[in-house]
Amino acid sequence: MSTLIRRWRTAFGFLLLFLLWEVGVHVFAVHEYILPPPSQVLRALIKNWQPVLTNAGTTTLEIVAGYALAIVVSIPLAIGIVFSRTMEETVYPIVVFLQIIPKIAVAPLFIIWFGFGFTPKLLLVFLLSFFPIVIASIAGFRAIDPEIMDFVHTTGAGELRAFAKVRLPYALPEIFTGLKVGAAISATAAVVAEFVASDRGLGYLLLQYNGDLNTQMVFATVMVLGAIGLAVYFLVELAERLVIPWHASQNDRRGELGIT
Repeated sequence: MSTLIRRWRTAFGFLLLFLLWEVGVHVFAVHEYILPPPSQVLRALIKNWQPVLTNAGTTTLEIVAGYALAIVVSIPLAIGIVFSRTMEETVYPIVVFLQIIPKIAVAPLFIIWFGFGFTPKLLLVFLLSFFPIVIASIAGFRAIDPEIMDFVHTTGAGELRAFAKVRLPYALPEIFTGLKVGAAISATAAVVAEFVASDRGLGYLLLQYNGDLNTQMVFATVMVLGAIGLAVYFLVELAERLVIPWHASQNDRRGELGIT
């Protein structure tokens, strides 16, 4: 019952937001080309659903592929940095340096190197999603008390077994924090990449609609993009609930599910 109540509250929050938006546009007589009401945005989206859906598939593929690549690279790299002083002193500064560089400045280079296809979008999503995941993973692997690891080794557990049974589970909450931050950034990264150079995707549509002063479809496209980003984020959150149901952050949800 409590889970149902929470979902209704979430839905109510969004409904209230859209209602205030709708009423505010009419009460303050805001011009439609500046801020269209949600009802008109929805009608425009229904009318133009085919190009939006087609381009949403392109952007979703860029988001998922770049984000998955970031996960595959960042977590093993974090393990290497934590366990190797050489990697910490050589690779980690490079990672920080790459994060400092504005990604929008790097995007044109990707176009020169890889053309206008899928690869530059994939790489930009990867770069923006990569850093929060690797930093959170490093923090998680280092967070465990050394005395705990000393005790584990006294039981006869080898390094690999100690890592799998103790250090990794201990680090998972921090890792999932980084994964959720990376998921939230991935949608922005895909659109930035499409802004730079693309002939398809939601970013490409946004540029078209903005050039035509079609504000209704600009808002509709932004909402679809937000929905894709939310879907990726909540999939990561669902994975967190399944993988670490024992963690304190999941206690309330466990109670809702009747798990003790």
